[in-house]
Amino acid sequence: MLNQTVIVGRLTKQPELVTMESGKKVTNMTLAVPRSYKNENGEYETDFIDCTMWGNVAEKTCEYCNKGDLLGVKGRIQTDTYEVDGKTKKSMQVVVDRVTFLSNGKSKDQDKDID
Repeated sequence: MLNQTVIVGRLTKQPELVTMESGKKVTNMTLAVPRSYKNENGEYETDFIDCTMWGNVAEKTCEYCNKGDLLGVKGRIQTDTYEVDGKTKKSMQVVVDRVTFLSNGKSKDQDKDID
């Protein structure tokens, strides 16, 4: 069985590093990914993909990336269940193993990989 995904999109907000009580570092971010086809109104819709990064990947992403930057991420899809008002809900996110900084518009330091 295989659970692997690659996504290219733009950061929707500035990533922030959080240190857990255990000392592990994590950041959560959302990538805006335009669809490759137009809807019935002739417009391209955008998907917003939630991503989680841990450790060195989280630290370097927060250090080098800013809102609007174009990133490529590789990771796995993870689903979680939780309850709201007695109803079970499901959420999905990408747990990122590797980030490629594709462009930031501010420097020529592009195509940098972090894993």
